[in-house]
Amino acid sequence: VQLQASGGGLVQAGGSLSLSCVASGRTLSSYVVGWFRQAPGKEREFVATISWSGDSTRYADSVKGRFTISRDNAKDTAYLQMNSLKPEDTAVYYCAAKRLRMVMAANEYDYWGQGTLVTVSS
Repeated sequence: VQLQASGGGLVQAGGSLSLSCVASGRTLSSYVVGWFRQAPGKEREFVATISWSGDSTRYADSVKGRFTISRDNAKDTAYLQMNSLKPEDTAVYYCAAKRLRMVMAANEYDYWGQGTLVTVSS
């Protein structure tokens, strides 16, 4: 499956952005989807993940209550709604996919999108 992330941009602190991850090649409904981010000079970190059905989600503590992951399998698309953005949310955001169970470890995801840059100004 190929993944294409989009929706990044520049936003002021307290603002919102919505990221999309569109799959092609295979239906996204067969895969768990995760969102990760990597800030300059830092390691890639887990943000959120959603089960193939959309019934289960998990979030990093740093984004819980502010970010919402969702998916529309009919559109082969996953989303990350980001509210109350903070300067520390600035990073390149990546979507990733894997089969079977939800996990937070980046190295267990098999397919990755190219990333979309989110910049939050103070």
